[in-house]
Amino acid sequence: MRKILFIALLSLTTACNQNPKKKAPAADAAKAEAAPVEKHWENLFDGVSFKGWHQFNKSEMSSAWIIQDGAMVFDPAKKEKGSNHDIVTDREFTNFELSLEWNIAEVGNSGIFWGVKEGENFNKPYETGPEIQVLDNERHPDSFKNPNYHQAGALYDIVQPSQNVCKPAGEWNHTVVSIDYNANLGSVKLNGVEIVTFPLSGPEWDTLVANSKFADWENFAKYKTGKIGLQDHGDGVSYRNIKIREL
Repeated sequence: MRKILFIALLSLTTACNQNPKKKAPAADAAKAEAAPVEKHWENLFDGVSFKGWHQFNKSEMSSAWIIQDGAMVFDPAKKEKGSNHDIVTDREFTNFELSLEWNIAEVGNSGIFWGVKEGENFNKPYETGPEIQVLDNERHPDSFKNPNYHQAGALYDIVQPSQNVCKPAGEWNHTVVSIDYNANLGSVKLNGVEIVTFPLSGPEWDTLVANSKFADWENFAKYKTGKIGLQDHGDGVSYRNIKIREL
């Protein structure tokens, strides 16, 4: 009898000890649900095709851009005289981090746009999309202005870089552009150094634009959602490792 009673008590104790463990998966699931989900980087350029890109205001890709050694390369010799060969993504984005590498020709000039809109009312990406400058800082005349709103990494004509960390023409530079309308904050990192920060709306942003060449541009920076663009400024430039992470 005592043996039977002991076995019964032992079984009851074991069952009680196991009950809390049954609640653990639910608790773990709740924690996982509460934790923020970090979105992964997505390639905007696969290194072998122009899938996902097209010439601004056209349905096809520009013939002035070629793919060479895993990079998008703008070749000025292939540009038709008087034509524009800016390119944009097929997709639109709002809040994101954009990471890419660029290599500019000597005395070269190009740019990276966001918030670009296409349509018969627009002739160039910069009519709607703000630009992050791509430049040969050692040779291009724009680099020697003071204050310098046209140097590599600048929010073009609006916010100048805090320092010059640009590598020379012919070398690869890495730029990360962060655009977060929820936090009202934009920033630019060049070669791992944050050199530009700026608001995206509000009185401070309005003042910055009012003091720039874009003061009277009706549609400039008016679209929170738009396309990413790369500029044809008539100079050789290459872009590679283009990826984006939506915020």
